[in-house]
Amino acid sequence: MLIVGVDTGGTFTDFVVFTDGQLRVYKTLSTPDDPARAILSGLEALGLREHVDVVVHGSTVATNAVLEQKGARTGLITTAGFRDVLEIGRQNRPRIYDLRQVKPPPLVPRELRLEVVERLDERGNVLIPLDHASAEAAIAQLKAAGVESVAVCFLFSFANPAHEQAVAAMVEAAGLPVSASHIVLPEFREYERTSTVVLNAYVAPLMARYLRRLASALPTQTVLRIMQSNGGTISAETAAREAARTLLSGPAAGVVGAAGIARMAGFPRAISFDMGGTSTDVSLIDGQPTPTAEGKIGPYPMRLPMLDIHTVGAGGGSIAWFDTGGALRVGPRSAGADPGPAAYGRGGSEPTVSDANVVLGRLLPDAFLGGTMRLDVDRARAALTPVAEQLNVSLEAAALGITQIANANMEGAIRVISVERGYDPRDFTLVAFGGAGPLHACELAERLRIPRVLVPTAPGVLSALGMLMADILKDYVQTVMRPIEDAADALDAAFTALEARARTELAAEGVPPEGQTLVRLLDLRYRGQSYELAVPYTGDLASTAAAFHAAHERRYGYADPNEPVQVVNARLQAIGQAPHPVFTAQAVPEPWEPTPQDYRPVGFAGTGGLETLKAAIYDRAALTPGARLRGPAIVTQYDATTVLPPRWVAYIDGYGNLIAEREE
Repeated sequence: MLIVGVDTGGTFTDFVVFTDGQLRVYKTLSTPDDPARAILSGLEALGLREHVDVVVHGSTVATNAVLEQKGARTGLITTAGFRDVLEIGRQNRPRIYDLRQVKPPPLVPRELRLEVVERLDERGNVLIPLDHASAEAAIAQLKAAGVESVAVCFLFSFANPAHEQAVAAMVEAAGLPVSASHIVLPEFREYERTSTVVLNAYVAPLMARYLRRLASALPTQTVLRIMQSNGGTISAETAAREAARTLLSGPAAGVVGAAGIARMAGFPRAISFDMGGTSTDVSLIDGQPTPTAEGKIGPYPMRLPMLDIHTVGAGGGSIAWFDTGGALRVGPRSAGADPGPAAYGRGGSEPTVSDANVVLGRLLPDAFLGGTMRLDVDRARAALTPVAEQLNVSLEAAALGITQIANANMEGAIRVISVERGYDPRDFTLVAFGGAGPLHACELAERLRIPRVLVPTAPGVLSALGMLMADILKDYVQTVMRPIEDAADALDAAFTALEARARTELAAEGVPPEGQTLVRLLDLRYRGQSYELAVPYTGDLASTAAAFHAAHERRYGYADPNEPVQVVNARLQAIGQAPHPVFTAQAVPEPWEPTPQDYRPVGFAGTGGLETLKAAIYDRAALTPGARLRGPAIVTQYDATTVLPPRWVAYIDGYGNLIAEREE
């Protein structure tokens, strides 16, 4: 089969083609106004538009719609008395001492949040029957207001969906797309559940239109699959209905790719470091990627399962600027794909991290994108001139300052997912990818005392490769809320229902029974706690409780086996096997030293500040297994540039990975 992974990012759209045991990579500038144009033009350039069997796509359509507040006009129908849940939210303050902070506006304005008379108790028993007249009036009012999508979220519908099902059917009969919470997220916590179902309703119409447009432009035999935030894929039809599951699809694919490559290389404990054009995404991989259900998209909570990814506004296009106190800052604002960094020559004039790397000599003007796109050094230097003048330093010193500030921002992100979670970065390998990741990885590892950096064979397109390595993955949840010693019967009933649904939906995705794997988990907490931990469940509640105590100790630094444990949710992960690329390691010969193509002056941070050193230049394509090189060095390839600072050495393993370590 001819399978193509496509990752639509802020600056570039990346393609990975795996066929006959070989990888082909391609990058083209993104088309933010219509991402499908870049995808179709890329397939055309690769000569594959009429021949591809499967396209696995990570999309930013839903993410951008939320961040830019450009989703569908959405209405919310909820239980009488609860229309303001979205606005009340939680008492959390993102900036606790800021007296002037303003809450972000809810995605659904108050006039489009309507109430229906009905009420259930916490076990799903009917306290007030559904008033169909009030439901019909609410639907008519929303239709008259011109809404394009409706979210339905009733109190305790996770325990009994009957009222929600009835109103959702009425909304569909009125000709409006509907997202119901008992399908999207049948889980307690009213604010988070309401926020999640609203997010789904807000982006689903846009995602559906985009996917229909893209699918219609592909050959009829081409299967279109979409990457999810949880690290798995789903069909385009499912993604159109459950669009909120794709909100972090691109970053999740990168984590899947990093985990797979690191595991093959013999480093199961890794930290993925994905630095692109607009942001940096980091995630901790302790054997497997770390899942979470406590995510946010911008300021809006989303409880759907996703990989635990921390993002900061530090990318190649991040703009350097001075705050009101005169301090130099970098990001989160980015030059994006258009106009992009000044060095791209597309009209950008503000100083960016990429421009700083050009001025330092780390990005070679004649080797960018394999020489197909020449960088403009004069424009990069002109963009950095105001920064250097305000700091009263040389251009090169200003450029070094910009890269060091960007590194500090990314260091903080890695500390969030490692040190703050109870993990020591020194026990992990930093997997560097994204177009800019290998430029900064060794300096970042040195700051955190991470012992080694792994740069995959195709680092600039690893997220697209990760899509080819992902299985079909579907997550299900049902709130149980029982003491663990009394939960056996409720858990049996919950898992029986969830597994039946999972097998049916996996079959609809084309997965035969022998390719299906179902994994049970429980969300557990000590009685009285507000948040829970997910623990694997094999049917033995005593061993599951012991595993919870151990997980609590690791995460929070303490555990109390005498404290009552509560089962909050039953979770089911349904995995459908998908065809993956198979990588074969080459034999590694005796170590050998490659001959540099060239030597060029490159700026590095020395003990006394900026230090310009003669760096060896290598072509990654010429570095076969066994090659060993010593910094300072620059390794160029089509999709990324790797910087090896002084006192760092690197070797090429049997899979073609570049593995760098600091000399003691």
